[in-house]
Amino acid sequence: MVKKIQKKTPIALFESIHNESIPEAIVWQFEELILNGILKEGARLPSERHLAEQLQVSRPKLREALTVLKERGLICSGPSESAEIARLTKNALSPALIDLYLRHPKAIDDHLEYRRVQESFAARLAALRATDEDRQALTSIIDEMVKANENNDSDIETELDICFHLAVVDASHNRHLIHTMASLYELNRKGLALNRKYLSNVHEVAKKLLQQHQAICTEICAGRPEEASAAAETHIDFVRWSMKEAQDNLERSHNAKKRSMARQSFSPHNK
Repeated sequence: MVKKIQKKTPIALFESIHNESIPEAIVWQFEELILNGILKEGARLPSERHLAEQLQVSRPKLREALTVLKERGLICSGPSESAEIARLTKNALSPALIDLYLRHPKAIDDHLEYRRVQESFAARLAALRATDEDRQALTSIIDEMVKANENNDSDIETELDICFHLAVVDASHNRHLIHTMASLYELNRKGLALNRKYLSNVHEVAKKLLQQHQAICTEICAGRPEEASAAAETHIDFVRWSMKEAQDNLERSHNAKKRSMARQSFSPHNK
């Protein structure tokens, strides 16, 4: 007798609505998706027709809910009359303040001191709460990191570095961490790019960073919170050290150029 294989029902992003107050139920579902970091800012929503089909509601009820979401500033009009998730987190720091941080290494180090606690906490929670999907997301990013490292592609390595830490925070399933990390995205990205730009041994450092990311991923996927937390702290400690080395290299180069100019300007042969 052949055993009949049952097909798994795919999980839909939006769930059908069964509620007397249909618009309120739609709004609540959107708010939950946004809070949980599932619908991220800038995400384009399906057409009104497709949304109504997924939610199994009438289009007038859907429009009523979308109006409420727009009034609350959670969605906005996108290109071609579409709707999208509004910019909610914004940057924790203005572009001018980010650039100010980048010009003052001590400010960047203060930020990394804060991130050490944040990343450690996120990794600990991720080791306790990560789902199969979270673990798959982390390992997929690590695979891409390995390829980028082999190709010495610093730009892709930088973007994947940010993606990895965002994925760890997502795996923590802590709503506040998810949105706080998103608000610091630009500072983290520019800080990493600056770090790699001025490191004299950038390839060696990139290899160590990859190993550290692999260690964090391994501990999270193994469900070891203490080890995951320690791996995250070790990683940020190394980033702080490499940032200091990068700044020292920049200062040495600046002083060497000044010495060269001084030798040319004040050489006895020029008198």
